[in-house]
Amino acid sequence: MPEEDAKKEINIVIISDSVGDTAYNNAVAAAAQFPDSKINYRRYPFIYNRERLDKTLAEIKDYPNLVIIYSLVKDEMQIPVIRFARENKVQGVDILSPAVEAIQKVTGTRPAEKIGAQHKVNQKYFDRISAMEFAVMYDDGKNPKGFLEADVVLLGVSRTSKTPLSLFLANKNLKVANLPLVPDTHIPKEIYQIDPQKIIGLTNDPSVLNEIRRQRMISYGLNPDTTYSNMDSINKELAAANELYNKLGCYVINVANRSIEETAALIMRHLGIEEQ
Repeated sequence: MPEEDAKKEINIVIISDSVGDTAYNNAVAAAAQFPDSKINYRRYPFIYNRERLDKTLAEIKDYPNLVIIYSLVKDEMQIPVIRFARENKVQGVDILSPAVEAIQKVTGTRPAEKIGAQHKVNQKYFDRISAMEFAVMYDDGKNPKGFLEADVVLLGVSRTSKTPLSLFLANKNLKVANLPLVPDTHIPKEIYQIDPQKIIGLTNDPSVLNEIRRQRMISYGLNPDTTYSNMDSINKELAAANELYNKLGCYVINVANRSIEETAALIMRHLGIEEQ
């Protein structure tokens, strides 16, 4: 039975050089035809250069039952995705090229390759773009000032879905900053200056975290039995994180066995925000 249930869980990754709404909406429409499957959506917007694309492909490599749905207008960005899908034996769906090629044949003209041209430009769209850019800029605690400007701040040890959750919430027009909790590192003073209502502490079950980290090391061709995946180390990390959460008095969510959508819904409900 567990093995059968695992086969029903599908990870759909949306890769786009813009916001990714077109690819996401197509993915949701297609997935609606499979009500007995558990669908996890992971969005990677603004993948407009090879550096970001390569980082994304490395991150998703260990996702089981993977389907990639992508909207990338430039050939040089599409080719690595096609190669990745073939080499890793996963399904890849290009949602733009067939329609673009059909129109090109009829018009006899080349496409402009303009990123984001399919979106209606209005204030809501610009707000979403701004929120997405904010999430990318302040991912992984890159700049502490982002914590003071954010609508919500995510804290969590490694592999608690901080980055994909940040991007998912950004698509709801929320400015999100996140901070990885690494053992024995200094917590920026800005964290203690934020309204605790805006801070979300992410945690996980030790056994789940152990398996995720082991699989991540294996996907990189490395020894899975390291300090990173050691159960004693994981328990210490989680204990330190929970101690910080208690000190801050923030809202805590265990992400074990929860999809990004479920965790995001809990956060928005906590913040008193209606889902858009």
